[in-house]
Order: sequence, then structure tokens, then C-alpha cells
Amino acid sequence: MQREPDEFAELVLDVVERIPPGRVMSYGDVAELLERGGPRQVGRVMALWGGGVPWWRVIRADGSPPAGHERRALEEYRVEGTPLRPDGARVDMRSARWDGRPARGS
Repeated sequence: MQREPDEFAELVLDVVERIPPGRVMSYGDVAELLERGGPRQVGRVMALWGGGVPWWRVIRADGSPPAGHERRALEEYRVEGTPLRPDGARVDMRSARWDGRPARGS
């Protein structure tokens, strides 16, 4: 097992750190933005090294929070004002998805 993140992991973590509060990306969105890896590779990076970044902002494409961390993620979404679906258990991807572009004025 790697003890330090490799180059791909560092890139993933950098993207996650840039996701604005109240916005999210799917695992696949992160991979697509980097033009490397795929959702599973991004998920592995998050599982191994994601604790130091806003991990709750990387979710499944259906808006579901990271497995096993649903309660904590939903607390973070409410604090940040992340748009949720009417069921209150998933993020509204249409409203909350971030495309990786810097916000205006940044």
C-alpha cells in the first residue's frame, strides 16, 4: 500500500480542494476534468487520502453521498447550502454540480 499520494492522487485532491462550498462533483466528473483515470480511481484516492479535503463534495452521479458517510455529508450539505433533492437524502445534481471552472471574479 502506498503511504504517500502519487501524482494522480495529488491532482484529484487539488480538484476537490477547489470545489466551492455548496457545489459538488461526481467521481466521474473529477476524472473527466483531469482527463485521467475514471470514477473508481477517483474513489480510491478519496478513500485513501480524502480525509484532509472537503470529501463530501465528491459524490456518486445520482447525487448520493459517499457510502458510509451519509449522515456527516448531509450535515455538511445543510451547513453549506448545497441544493438537495426533495427526498433530502441526495444532492440535486442539476443545481449543485460544479464544472471545474473558476467562479467569476476569481
